[in-house]
Amino acid sequence: MNKEVYIYLFVMAAVTYLIRVLPLTVIRGEIKNRRVRAFLYYVPYVTLAVMTFPAIMESTGSQAAGLAALAAGVALAWFGGSLFQVAVLCCAVVFAVNFLLTM
Repeated sequence: MNKEVYIYLFVMAAVTYLIRVLPLTVIRGEIKNRRVRAFLYYVPYVTLAVMTFPAIMESTGSQAAGLAALAAGVALAWFGGSLFQVAVLCCAVVFAVNFLLTM
């Protein structure tokens, strides 16, 4: 094995350890700053969105189908559709758009 691999592993372990230990040692009390609390509140949503949106656009085979399904899903969710209804509609839209694009 190359020596650089051990350096990479050490750096990865150190960064992972610091990310987990630093908040426990530095932040001991309740966070009272509104901006920091708002930032921490939205971090999971942003992380999920960053991981999901590229997959929506690329997993369908064509970006037009992904974009149409995203728009349809957002519209149905906006008007109170359940998760199952949104998923079924998005699948149907992807199928229809891909069918129309391949005709």
